[in-house]
Amino acid sequence: MTTPRIVLFGATGFTGRLTAEALVTGGARPLLAGRDPEKLAGLAESLGGGLPTAVADVSRPESVRRIVAPGDVLVSTVGPFLRWGEAAVTAATEAGAVYLDSTGEPTFIKRIFQRYGPAAAARGSALITAFGYDYVPGNLAASLALRKAGPEAARVDIGYFVRGDMARRSSAGTRASALGMVLEPMYGFREGRITREHGRTRPFAVDGRRRQGLSMGASEHFTLPPVHQGLREVNVYLGWLGGLTRAAGVVARATPVLAALPGVRRATEALADRVLRSGTRTPPPGSGISSQTIAEAYDGGGRLLASVRLDGGDPYDFTARVLAWAATTALADGVRGAGALGPVDAFGLDGLLQGCATAGLAPRDAR
Repeated sequence: MTTPRIVLFGATGFTGRLTAEALVTGGARPLLAGRDPEKLAGLAESLGGGLPTAVADVSRPESVRRIVAPGDVLVSTVGPFLRWGEAAVTAATEAGAVYLDSTGEPTFIKRIFQRYGPAAAARGSALITAFGYDYVPGNLAASLALRKAGPEAARVDIGYFVRGDMARRSSAGTRASALGMVLEPMYGFREGRITREHGRTRPFAVDGRRRQGLSMGASEHFTLPPVHQGLREVNVYLGWLGGLTRAAGVVARATPVLAALPGVRRATEALADRVLRSGTRTPPPGSGISSQTIAEAYDGGGRLLASVRLDGGDPYDFTARVLAWAATTALADGVRGAGALGPVDAFGLDGLLQGCATAGLAPRDAR
């Protein structure tokens, strides 16, 4: 029987490299996996040498299954996940491993909870999706706000905001994933169930300013209601677009019509492929970039009960560090439960709070 290990799939990509560096800095020795043996060897050498590598390609799912064994922790940074993510999920499920990924794609997150989760639970595997800036901060902030609010809480609103030039910082994988999401249906959690929705916006007070957020499907819609039985509504808003948020909301409301037009999906996929092929540059370090995540808990009448704000740094750096923390923690101590799990489910609220602090995310002001 082999000793359980951390397997980092997609190690030579942008997020994968950052995660590999964070793992090694924390004392881990992950198996670096990807499709290019030369790039893998170069990465292993740049990290001090001696790290094991393995060739695995989503176009050959058996090659991904071969690198995962029972008890392993598989970290996948291979995106766009809607197109390429299934091989890693299946490999982890069949092996009875712990699975973590860095996706922010709403449709893929929904599939993890609704399609893949039951099979993973039956095999004793844990699937922990969207374990990065998308959407760990919101899970943490909302859980803290709901704990403070108590049993009266019936609704929670979560807003994600960034200061700095994230357009310049974004990787090719992020841009391709965003293109893939343009035509996908969004969802929310209202009246105690997952519902379709498109293009809602609302303002949040951030640093004394009103900043708009655009509603998005996220993991919080699936992870928060089972833990907080009184919740009837969960809303997640992304505020990265600044003054373009309202216009983006109008476009989002037209998504069902656009998606039905002949050839639109094929054209969008072709554009995403072009973005990936041209994405050879390394995004510059996120100096001057910071993040703010706000959660507000309300009672059934709309009265604000509690709010929590988390401040952090560069979202990519946070993603790499929190993935590294989760992988090493899961390898050493396991996770709480099987099937599709949220961050709090897997590590406990206080444990997640501590882990996020090590990754540079901490509460600032709460009421």
